[in-house]
Amino acid sequence: MEKSILALEDGTVFEGRSFGARTVRSGEVVFNTSITGYQEIFTDPSYCGQIVVLTNPQIGNYGANEDDCESSRPFIEGLVVRDFSPVVSNWRSEEAAEHFLAQSQVPVASGIDTRSLVRRLRTRGVMRGVLSGSGGDPRELVEMARQVPSMAGRDLATKVSTLSQYRWKDGVKPCSPSELVADPAETQFHVVAYDFGIKRNILRRLVQVGCEVTVVPALTKAEDVLALKPDGVFLSNGPGDPEPLEFQAAQVRKLVGQTPIFGICLGHQVLGLALGGKTFKLKFGHRGGNHPVLNYQTGKVEITAQNHGFAVDPDSLSGSEIELTHINLNDQTLEGFRHKSHPLFCVQYHPEAAPGPHDSRYLFDEFTALMSQHQKN
Repeated sequence: MEKSILALEDGTVFEGRSFGARTVRSGEVVFNTSITGYQEIFTDPSYCGQIVVLTNPQIGNYGANEDDCESSRPFIEGLVVRDFSPVVSNWRSEEAAEHFLAQSQVPVASGIDTRSLVRRLRTRGVMRGVLSGSGGDPRELVEMARQVPSMAGRDLATKVSTLSQYRWKDGVKPCSPSELVADPAETQFHVVAYDFGIKRNILRRLVQVGCEVTVVPALTKAEDVLALKPDGVFLSNGPGDPEPLEFQAAQVRKLVGQTPIFGICLGHQVLGLALGGKTFKLKFGHRGGNHPVLNYQTGKVEITAQNHGFAVDPDSLSGSEIELTHINLNDQTLEGFRHKSHPLFCVQYHPEAAPGPHDSRYLFDEFTALMSQHQKN
């Protein structure tokens, strides 16, 4: 079997077995601690520009299928795992995970000591790297890694966004005949969703709670959004640094007070910037399905799915009309806030899961309640 090489900017080199595409890809090397849901991770546009290390030791064993895609294709730059399974065993599988990734030219490095790699990333912080699915000179690959652009300062949300407006009408589908999924609620609201790298399960969850959804490109003007007569505006997740998104933040600023707003992940960060806040880069980010978040309003702890490398500085929002609503219990970073006067709120984590726990699904109901109250007013 062909050799794969992962080279980091600090000079560290890991060698393994090559699966997927025999290509050379580069990006920021990050890790995700989820136990399952690898296909959703592959296809999450928030991973654009990143080589993903999965800490679950065996990946690929249940194959891939169309229903589990969170977008039209994989967006990860490369995949690093301990054991990539060439054997597929699941009744929902439509193709092998290796073929699924190879079609999008994504290389896979298997047989890597992911525990050692993750410890290095946690200690030193995420690093730029190069993943070669066809071997090569390690010294040359390390030098290539040092030339990879930093994630800080990169606008990737515009890159992955849809080029044209479209309607989304599909609700949540059961994974099996035994899974009990209620029919979508009667449509009562029209939501315009900014696509900064939106996941399909967010759209499904909006439909499930009674929303008709119009998805618009990341560079859509506020005036064009309001012309669609929305009952609410949704700001999606997405990749890259939020600070370069000055145009997007300016449009969101114009929408504040005009319509209810709900933001998730990058949408949370853009909303923070629109309200005068600042963001900063985390040392190694939060990526996984088991992050504890305290809800200040209820006093309850929610186990959440997360995927972000930047955060909103809560001190930059102090003295305003912002109320902090959620905090991360691992490192006390800001996980959610709302406005005291205007109908808007946002969270840093992913209440739609896919993959991950469902503790925070109630936030979609809170959005419909906010729109309903705004209609009455």
